[in-house]
Amino acid sequence: MSNVAQTTEEKDIDLADANSILDKYETMHGALMPVLQAIQEAYGYIPEPCVHLAAERLNVYPSQIYGVLTFYAQFHLAPRGKYIVRVCMGTACHVKGAGRIGDTLKDRLGIGHAETTEDLKFTAEYVACIGACGMAPVIMVGDNTYGSMTVQKMDEVIAKYQKMD
Repeated sequence: MSNVAQTTEEKDIDLADANSILDKYETMHGALMPVLQAIQEAYGYIPEPCVHLAAERLNVYPSQIYGVLTFYAQFHLAPRGKYIVRVCMGTACHVKGAGRIGDTLKDRLGIGHAETTEDLKFTAEYVACIGACGMAPVIMVGDNTYGSMTVQKMDEVIAKYQKMD
């Protein structure tokens, strides 16, 4: 997704949810983390207009909020796909071909690490370890784990989620 399109879309963000969240926390000192978590839960990411609204309402600088957002990996500044595909790149998975699995994801969907398809259906994340080394190489789509991945199995998993809604 281009930054120009994202900026245009963000101008149309309905701030009602963010205002409602801020109403709950506005008088609490040190409430930035729960505010950001709630905003992300409501929008799926932290839209720029919400950063500026939160800064104004919580009496902090937007740069302070961006410092928190860029420090913690749990926060996302751009829309993410409905299906988050995590490709394990840990040692066991790496040795058993995780690179090929990541390449297959990129070839089939046109996205690499931390990228999202234009239709907002998929986001790819290459992670350090999923914790299922005995099933290496492993991917997760949402909460579903798929082990002993091959290029063919990867194609099947992608096809399964492409058919969903």
